[in-house]
Amino acid sequence: MKTVILAGGLGTRLSEETTLKPKPMVEVGGRPLLWHILNIYAAYDLDEFVLALGYKSEVVKEYFLNFYALNNDLSIDLAHGGTTVHHGQQPKWNVHLVNTGLHTQTGGRIKYLQKWLGNETFMMTYGDGVADINIHKLLAFHKAHGKLATVTAVRPPARFGALRFEGDHITEFMEKPQTGEGWINGGFFVLEPEVLDFITDENTIWEREPLEKLAFVNQLIAYKHDGFWQPMDTIRDKRLLETLWESGQAPWRVW
Repeated sequence: MKTVILAGGLGTRLSEETTLKPKPMVEVGGRPLLWHILNIYAAYDLDEFVLALGYKSEVVKEYFLNFYALNNDLSIDLAHGGTTVHHGQQPKWNVHLVNTGLHTQTGGRIKYLQKWLGNETFMMTYGDGVADINIHKLLAFHKAHGKLATVTAVRPPARFGALRFEGDHITEFMEKPQTGEGWINGGFFVLEPEVLDFITDENTIWEREPLEKLAFVNQLIAYKHDGFWQPMDTIRDKRLLETLWESGQAPWRVW
């Protein structure tokens, strides 16, 4: 089963980091967020990826072209130009890098990948969010309900830190906890190939007409994920993810 990652947006709200690179390539713990997302799926034996590229696609391509050398020890013979890569443990990923256009909308990017996906069920998520989601349970849920599309519904992080009190004394401070109310689109979709028929062209926004139509014809179902989910929309979000990673207890590290 293939996994589509939407990795072509401009990332304007993270402009401090995205002037020179696309948002999925912004690093957390010295690795692009994209690397973290691929590892989530690979932990559940899904290791074939189709990356829908757009803004600064060359940065993503260069990263994967040089992945083997960047992630292993090297011996370089400067006198003769020879290079030896000393083999290390590498992920067994098969990564397809597809330029889907600079200004193509999310739905259009998915539609563009039709020839790469074939007539099979596929996964899809955004290149800017991580979660401690169990992909096997998500897939089983999708199959059990027999719908064309399953979206992972998540509780959004609170905008501000939460305080708990005993009288006037603060007993606990939580930085951007998951809220107890409301559900939003958290990505981590499971999709049947027929969903591509709901996408008109490159200007179609996946989160609007296609999902609205799928819901209207009773072909969209939600897998409710009560656990950790965090997008990286702002520098504050990036710093939170960095702090969690550096603590050694990053919730999304399921591998």
